[in-house]
Amino acid sequence: MGKVYVFDHPLIQHKLTYIRDTSTGTKEFRELVDEVATLMAFEITRDMPLEEVEINTPVSKATSKVLSGKKLGIVPILRAGIGMVDGILKLIPAAKVGHVGLYRDPETLMPVEYYIKLPSDVEEREFIVVDPMLATGGSAIEAIHSLKKRGAVNIKFMCLIAAPEGVDALKEAHPDVDIYIAALDEKLNDHGYIVPGLGDAGDRLFGTK
Repeated sequence: MGKVYVFDHPLIQHKLTYIRDTSTGTKEFRELVDEVATLMAFEITRDMPLEEVEINTPVSKATSKVLSGKKLGIVPILRAGIGMVDGILKLIPAAKVGHVGLYRDPETLMPVEYYIKLPSDVEEREFIVVDPMLATGGSAIEAIHSLKKRGAVNIKFMCLIAAPEGVDALKEAHPDVDIYIAALDEKLNDHGYIVPGLGDAGDRLFGTK
């Protein structure tokens, strides 16, 4: 059964305050999202398996530890998820990066996949799906479904800010997926925006309206 992790690290909470602030410009917003993604990656990789290797230090031989187990893949949900990728790659530069693009059907209002590109060894990788916001949960649910259809079996979801409604929907649709959140907000408003939230993450990252 998947778990929900809400990070309370002081640096993450401090930077989130400025990410939320309407006076924060595009350049600073982008840098802060990148920094928080790095801090979250530090936490999300806490349980990665290790194996022992023998090395030579300048003083003597030593037994030390390196990462083992599954290879990692990072999958941003286009377009806002791209803003979190570099921050994760700073800590895990060997990770492969896939992409999944979704649009909302104007009649059903449901997300529809329009683009997906994943590493070839999908079954062997542990994937981290990233998107700054988890609002209704529709995009995250469909993105994870897209990965599972192609053979992914080990998936985590990481976002900056989530609404309780989105967390509940994602847990119900994908109970095997762990969810990592920097802040769990109050609710969704009538327009599907997270309250208090940070507005439209894509527009704030890329300077669009």
